[in-house]
This record gives sequence, C-alpha cells and structure tokens, in this order.
Amino acid sequence: MYYILKSVFRLEVIDISTYIKGTYSRSIYESNTGYIIGIFKVRDTNDEKLSDYIGRSITFTGYFHELNNTDIYMFYGELVHHDKYGEQFQVNSYERCKPEEKDSIIEFLTGGLFKGIGKKKAENIVNAFGKDTLNVILKKPEDLILVQGITKKNANLLHDKLKEYESSYETIIYLTDKGFSTRDAMLIYNTYKNKTKDIIEENIYRLIKDIYDIGFKKVDVIALRNGIPKDDINRVKSSIIYIMNEVSNTYGDSYYSKKDLAILLPRVLGVSIEESEFNSAIKELELDLDIVIKSDRYYLRDMYDAECNIVKRLRMLNNNKELPAKKIDETINDLEEFFDIKYNKDQLEAIKKAYKRDFLIITGGPGTGKTTIMKAIVELYRMMNKLPYEKLTKQIALLAPTGRAAKRISEATLFNASTIHRFLKWNKENNKFQVNEYNKSKVEFVIIDESSMIDTYLLDALIKGLSSSCKIVMIGDDHQLPSVGPGQVLHDLIESKMLEVVELKELYRQGKDSNIISLAYDIRNKSINKDIFNVDDDLTFIECPDSEVIDNICEIATTYIDLNYRNFQILAPMYKGLNGIDEINNRVQTIYNPKSKDKKENKIGEVTFRENDKVIQLTNMPDDNVYNGDIGLINRINLSPKKEIYIDFDSNIVKYTPANFINFRLAYSISIHKSQGSEFDVVVIPIVKGYNKMLYQKLIYTAVTRAKKRLYIIGDIKALDKASKNTNSDIRKTTIMKYLIEGIE
Repeated sequence: MYYILKSVFRLEVIDISTYIKGTYSRSIYESNTGYIIGIFKVRDTNDEKLSDYIGRSITFTGYFHELNNTDIYMFYGELVHHDKYGEQFQVNSYERCKPEEKDSIIEFLTGGLFKGIGKKKAENIVNAFGKDTLNVILKKPEDLILVQGITKKNANLLHDKLKEYESSYETIIYLTDKGFSTRDAMLIYNTYKNKTKDIIEENIYRLIKDIYDIGFKKVDVIALRNGIPKDDINRVKSSIIYIMNEVSNTYGDSYYSKKDLAILLPRVLGVSIEESEFNSAIKELELDLDIVIKSDRYYLRDMYDAECNIVKRLRMLNNNKELPAKKIDETINDLEEFFDIKYNKDQLEAIKKAYKRDFLIITGGPGTGKTTIMKAIVELYRMMNKLPYEKLTKQIALLAPTGRAAKRISEATLFNASTIHRFLKWNKENNKFQVNEYNKSKVEFVIIDESSMIDTYLLDALIKGLSSSCKIVMIGDDHQLPSVGPGQVLHDLIESKMLEVVELKELYRQGKDSNIISLAYDIRNKSINKDIFNVDDDLTFIECPDSEVIDNICEIATTYIDLNYRNFQILAPMYKGLNGIDEINNRVQTIYNPKSKDKKENKIGEVTFRENDKVIQLTNMPDDNVYNGDIGLINRINLSPKKEIYIDFDSNIVKYTPANFINFRLAYSISIHKSQGSEFDVVVIPIVKGYNKMLYQKLIYTAVTRAKKRLYIIGDIKALDKASKNTNSDIRKTTIMKYLIEGIE
C-alpha cells in the first residue's frame, strides 16, 4: 500500500491493500524498538478471507509508535500463517481513524489521554462544538473556556495533549517524506520521540550509531537525496566508521592504519577531501570516543574495549591460584574405569588443569581426543564437587559458536550444549544480549568447544555475561580457519605464551591409522606425502583436469545416493566459476533430486528448488530454532494461494515465505567456512588452480578435518601442495597477543 499521511486524523490512500478496521485490545509482546505482537478486535475488512473475524479478535504483528484502547485503527497488511501461533495479521502500515460521530469524540476525550476530563465535561464540549470539536481544541483552545465546567487549565491540557498526539504523526510524515520506510520511521520515532526532527536536521548520520538495523548505506542515500554535501563533516566521520567496520568484517582486522583509511575514504565519499578535513574528522571521532588511536593503530572504540576486556579478564583468571584437589588422581582412575578408557599423558594433564585452574586452553589436531577430554572434565567436576546431575546443569555450561557444533557436542558428551548466542539470550531485533555485564549468568564453569571460530566481539560479550569468578576452558584447533567475524582470538591467546595451554599431541585410537588425519598433519607441516593417497579406502585422490572435476564429483555422489544426507557432503572454497559451489549444486541436484511430476518446485533467482532438496540455512532465526549452517531437506512447497517453502531441520519444520527465501540455498555442496564445526562420514573436496586466492593452508586443513571415515580429493595435486604451503591469508592485524605480552597501552 502507498499512502500519504495528511494529519493526525486523515489519510489519503493511493493504492489500498488488505485492511482490517477495529480496536486494539492488548499487547502480548512489545520490544523497545516499537515491534508489537497483540490482539485486535475486528469491526470491518475488505478481504473475504478475513470476514470471519468481524466481531472477533485476531493476533497482529508490526511496528507501531503507539497504540491505545480508545482509537479506532485501520491496519493494512496481509494474513499470514505461523506454524507455532496460527493465523496472524502482519501489519505493514496503519492509521488512526478520525472520531466523527459525537459519541466517538466523547469516547476519545474520556479515554485516558486527557487527565481531568470526565464524561460530563466531554459531553459539554461536544454539545457546544459538535463534529468540529477536535479542530477547536487544536486551533482555538480559548473558546473552550466558554463551555460550562471547562477551566483554563482544562483547555490548555486538551490543546497541549492533542497537539503532542498530532505531532507524533507529523513526525512520521516528515520521516517518510525524507525517504525512510514506514518501519524505519517507526524505529526512529520510537528512539527519539519529540526530538526526532531536531536530531535529523542536526546530524542524520547519528541514526547509524543509535539505531541497530539502520545502516550507513541506507542513511547516506537519504542524506544525499536531501541535499547533504558529499564532504559534509558528519558524512566524512560516518564514512570513516563505515570503512572501519567493513574492513573489520571483511578481513578480520582489529585495527587500521591512517593510510588505509585515507586511501579508502574517497571511494566511499565519491569525492576527494583535503588532508586537513580528513585530520579534523579523525580528531572529532577521537574526541567523541568513537575511535581510539594508539601510535598508528586506529581502532573502533568497541573493538579496542573488547580486546582490552578479554586481556584483563583472562590474565586475571590465569593468574589465580590453583584449586587444591585432594584425591583427584583417585577420582580420575574411577573416571577411566567408568568410561572404559585410559588417558594418555597430555590428556591427564588437560583434565587435571581444567579442574584446578580458573583458565585453560586445550588445543590439538584431529584424532587427539578433544571431545573425550570434554566428557572427562564435566564428569570430574561433578564427582569432585559431589553434585547430582540436576545441580550440575546449573553450574556448568558447554558452549559452541554454532548450532551444528553445539549439537555435535551434545551427541558426543550426552550433556546439553548451547550456542553462545542462545546462552547469552541474544535479541535479534537490537543485536544485544540479555545476559550481559548488568545481568550476569550464575554458572560457575564454562567450557567452549570449537574456540577457533569465536571472534573478538563474541568472546567479549561472553566474558561480560560471566561472573568474574567463573572458570573458563577453551578447546579448539588453532590450525583451523579463524572466526568469520573480526579477530583471531584463539591464535593470539596461544601464541602469546602468557596463558596456560595444554596441547594434545598423541593421536588417539583410530587416528593412529587414519590416512585422513595423516594428510591433515601433512597440511599443517606444509609437506604433502603423496604415498598416502589411494592406499586404503579412507583417502582417495583423483587427478583430473578442471573440466572433468564435476563429472568425477557426480560419479562419486552417485555411489552414495542411499547414504543419509547428513553423512555425505561436498565442500568447495568458492561459489562462482567452473567448479564453484553453485555449478556443483546444479549438477548434483540432477542426481539426487531430479525434476519429477511428483515434486513441486519453485524457481528463486537462477536456482530451482524442489521438494526433498538438501538446503543450508544462511542466517540465524532463533525464533524458529534454526541457525546459520544448519542443513535440512525441503519438506513441501506451496505455490498457491501464496508461495511457501517448508524445510525440515531434524524434525523442526520451518516455514519460509518470499521475504526470507534468501535465508537458504542448495547444500549438496557448501562452502568450507559453512562446514566449520560439523563433521561428515564422507567428504568430497575439489581442489583446482582456478580457486586462486582461496587455496590456503587453514582453509584446506579445515575441509580435510571435516571427514570422519572417507575423503575424496579431486583435481590438481599441485594445487593441493600449493595450498598447504600458503599461509598468507592467515594474517590478521590484531593486538590481543601484543597486550598480553606487553600490557595494555
């Protein structure tokens, strides 16, 4: 629907969409950004499907700057079906209807907005001015004093409150006229209220800092459209912050040089500025505490604070005295008998130190028993503290960066594990954690697996949400890919040599005879032993030209067509190109899920999705209990009356509509980054020279270590050798290691 608000009580409709008319009853949920789930009593509608709700209540969702029980509203939007909550009316825009009848105006005046105006006074006013009552209150409040029982104080109250009431709608008009969507206008108004216009006029770029989900690009387009000069100082400052965030998220760096910023700035501004203007912007950002400058290192304030907080907390925990532990050796002997296992020297050291110390890092490659250690640490803690299992779950938390990794830990340890985001109660609407420095968790011991995947901001948030006395054990393989987000936390902590680290070196059980694990260690050592290929069934290398790689992938895929979809996975470094993920998915789909009259399909962009297709989730959707990296099957596709795709994630069926079709893609082949934290029985990896810069050690090492039983590598042996020797892509500019060694500047 497209519309222009004319005043508090009038709406000019240009293109009418589905509406429901009625009264707001109550809220079920309200966020501080103005998002509301509530109950609406329907009086009228223009949609036949909603006619059954006339005289009844319906659940609604949407963004609002205020609702009350007095006014009559028009909600514009669509009827949607939520798998968990049933039918809901999704509101895209709304208006308050003008009370025109005398009774409606009386009801409005006595609805609680105007204190001191009872029914008798309201009736007297309406009897005097009739349908023109509201205009009189706004434009000639002095006339109200002529009405019996109305004092000057009453008249001023009525005028001021109604003007404030009208002003909120005028502000929404102002924002939409500027170019903001209705949703964004609501977010902005709910943040600034009556200060909105002043803030926008003074510095529209302030929105980026104050309101999550309103980013630089959106604000910049609107600012330029409304006449902001390209070299406006506020635009320059905001562009610098935007560059720092983008570089951080793209390359993982924690800081930047002044030269880097100066080179990138004209590309964002679209105009060159004088060095003095650039220096002035930098100085203002520093004075405003938006950035921190140390020598020639330029940090975002949040990043600098995060690195410092991590260093302070972990150094403090690391320096705490060891806990005395009588009978720990006897208890570990009982553990070995309980689990029917014999721990090696490194494992025993890790288990003991995890109990005695307040901070410990346990690192090791594949096959060294990291998961085995985790089980032992949890059980030792329970036995030494004589805890029942019910109490243990309240004192200890097993965490991982991704949902897949958390699920794998739970299956391996038989102890409930959680993602860090879920543990911290992440609110996706404002990107904040409800467990934080002001509302800390009560757990006493945290064990974090797959720690190489944790970025600086996430570890900082976790530390803030834990009490200062909470024990922390980090477990991970530093040779795997670093976090997608900024930083290289595990690497910096280990390489500093300032914290307690136990490295598991001895291969455990089947690892001793695994060619897959041998290859992984060859990659770490930058030397590929070609003799381990094609000796046993677990490791196969098929050398072929680039043009034949996908043919070979398809041939292998055919042999595993009956294997559970969770146990067979193709991993590739990049999406585009002759042997990219997109092309592999197109070809393998024809093998695993060919076109059939029995299967509905829906084309999204260039990709056709069919019922029973294997897909991967690309974003976190905590309300639906589905997370980035989760793999599932398309359960069914509805094409009418509305397009809907239902995906089954391990019996959790999630509905997708066109608005969130971008949240999944085919998953016969997935990126190596997306596979981190997961394991598969059979893995196929194409390795070709055409992958260019994506051929580097940590990426290939991570891919190889995803395979549990069988690994196929297809392509060019020279490309594999090149990747094992290339460590250039591992370098990130961070200072956690520096601050641990030298102290915080």
